[in-house]
Amino acid sequence: MIDGRQRKNVEIGLFVEIVQKPHQRSGELTKGVIAKILTNSQNHPYGIKVQLESGLVGRIKNIIE
Repeated sequence: MIDGRQRKNVEIGLFVEIVQKPHQRSGELTKGVIAKILTNSQNHPYGIKVQLESGLVGRIKNIIE
């Protein structure tokens, strides 16, 4: 599994599962394609924050190959 906490593994156009801020407690995942990478640092312990093509924003939990 590719690590979604490392920015070097994240590219626009990848299909991913994210967790949105309101769903952090439940862990509910949302699938989509990355439109924009919002985290500037090289890594983040909770996952790189991205915006999907649908406009939803969240942190990457899984990168789907």
